[in-house]
Amino acid sequence: MEIEQLEVLAFIRQFEPFDKLSEEQLELVASQVSISYYRADCDIFLYGDPISDLYMVRSGSVEIFRRNGELYNRLGEGELFGQMGLLMNKKVRLPARAIEDTLVYLIPDHLFYDLCEQSEQFADFVELEDRRRLRQVVSNQNDGNDLMSSRVNMLLNRPLVTIDVHATIREAAQKMTEAVCSSVLVEHVDGADKIYDYQPQAEHNIVGIVTDSDLRIRVLAKGIDLDSPIGFVMSKELVTIESQQFVFEALMTMLRYNLQHLPVLSKRKPLGIIDMMDIIRYESQSSLFIVSGIFAKNSVDELAILSDDVKDCFVRMVNEDANSRMIGSAMAVIGRSFKQRLLELAEMELGPPPIPYCFLALGSMARDEQLIVTDQDNALVLDNRYDEQVHGEYFAKLAEFVCQGLARCGYSLCKGNIMASNPQWRMSLKNWQQCFSEWIAHPTPRSLLDSNIFFDLDGVWGKTEWADQLRLQIQRQARRSPSFLACMARNALNRTPPLGFFKDFVMEKNGQHNNSINLKRRGSAPLVDLIRVHALSLGITEQNSFDRLNAIDEANILPKGRASDLRDALEFISMVRIRHQASDIELAQEPDNNIEPEALSAFEQRHLKDAFQIVSNAQKYLKFRYQTTKVHS
Repeated sequence: MEIEQLEVLAFIRQFEPFDKLSEEQLELVASQVSISYYRADCDIFLYGDPISDLYMVRSGSVEIFRRNGELYNRLGEGELFGQMGLLMNKKVRLPARAIEDTLVYLIPDHLFYDLCEQSEQFADFVELEDRRRLRQVVSNQNDGNDLMSSRVNMLLNRPLVTIDVHATIREAAQKMTEAVCSSVLVEHVDGADKIYDYQPQAEHNIVGIVTDSDLRIRVLAKGIDLDSPIGFVMSKELVTIESQQFVFEALMTMLRYNLQHLPVLSKRKPLGIIDMMDIIRYESQSSLFIVSGIFAKNSVDELAILSDDVKDCFVRMVNEDANSRMIGSAMAVIGRSFKQRLLELAEMELGPPPIPYCFLALGSMARDEQLIVTDQDNALVLDNRYDEQVHGEYFAKLAEFVCQGLARCGYSLCKGNIMASNPQWRMSLKNWQQCFSEWIAHPTPRSLLDSNIFFDLDGVWGKTEWADQLRLQIQRQARRSPSFLACMARNALNRTPPLGFFKDFVMEKNGQHNNSINLKRRGSAPLVDLIRVHALSLGITEQNSFDRLNAIDEANILPKGRASDLRDALEFISMVRIRHQASDIELAQEPDNNIEPEALSAFEQRHLKDAFQIVSNAQKYLKFRYQTTKVHS
């Protein structure tokens, strides 16, 4: 070896993880190292830059930053950086800057990958070990993301403004003008009468909200006397958020209910109001504009044009490092908005409904876990006065309009025909209640499959309180039915993660997706199924899988640390699936759920196996907890 290479060899063998390598491996590294020099206060690389080497500090010092500019670490002689970028699509994840004149050794990426494959100790050093390394990956996906790290109370930059329910409209307008605000909370005083049909909360006196648009639409446009009480024109059905929730959750709430103003509470006490302008700086604006665009369209043809914008929004969120929770919620909000606008258009075309109804979203949309590759699962709950002979034609046409419209907008028709256009899934509230009761009391293979879909439900239009009633029924009845839970648990074991005896991947061996893994069917779906079983057993009201896991964790029914493992596994599997779909879209290919392991980096393959092993262990525990072996067909 040349003198320079001998010097490199003598230096690197002093430090982890090179001190664990063989002499042959060390000599190979020394022979391929290149050297680079950076002046003090010089950027070494920036977030998103391509990266093709592992960096090792030879002399000097380097600071590593999160993408939001926050200092993450300070490195000195012998320490490594850049490995996360090499392991994650070869793009810089954590920017680096020399804080004094610095020499670095550059180890080429192909050699780095070879060492990870050849030396478990080397791989463990750069990736961490088992559950810790998977948790680090998941954590890094959220680092620097303002939506997930900022709390709602950070947006409160105006004092709370309230007015008494008996004050006049003129007084409310004057108070809003003086406070330079676009909304005011309306409160009642003790002993106030019920003329305004409000329902004050037990924890506070707030009974409504009035905004600039309320004054324009409900007062000026209708010529209401300005000396009338403000209680006559306020919005009574308050949607609120707690101050310690994330900005992301506030955004999703406002998008879901099409709100411009959102009251903020702290332990159920009002603190103030945030508006959409407060949130815009925390969001890329893409999902905001899509939702507003949906409600501005006046035909199915116009709505269908937005399908490409939805794909662009999905890819943009992936490239901006949004996590699966954010992406799933945003896609679900967009999907609900399509349904809501289609229902508005349907009623405009068919006329007002002859009886009240509730349009249900089912499955991933109801759980706020929808991705870009999705079909439509929906149903209709009809008023108990429903008569097929009298009302059937109207609701058949309405359901067909919506389902075909959704298909035009990119939400393909359900292959299992779980849609409101199927007469089987258009029932009165009473019949739905009887149906769910029968499924729980006398489960069959068919009803268990249906339960996996219908027991995640959300009302998106009409009498949405009926959806709440059905969820409450499921919650109360399922937790008291151990035989049903055992059947659901056994059913959840039918889809196993794709790991072989030696923890290698087990892939599809037929059809167009030969030698691939369906990450929905063999990855995220088994996780969602087993989480649902635990949630049903505890009577948990949450529907999102991450929220369910939080409640399950608090209930202490799992061995210590298992809930966190499941969260990490669900996040990692979901993000591999999401990135695969985004990559397909960018390559102008039809996105799907089928990944080919050889197309993944060694890092992703390793952690995907870790995640699948967590799912496998969780299924074993599910079998033990719910005594599935005692269930007979």
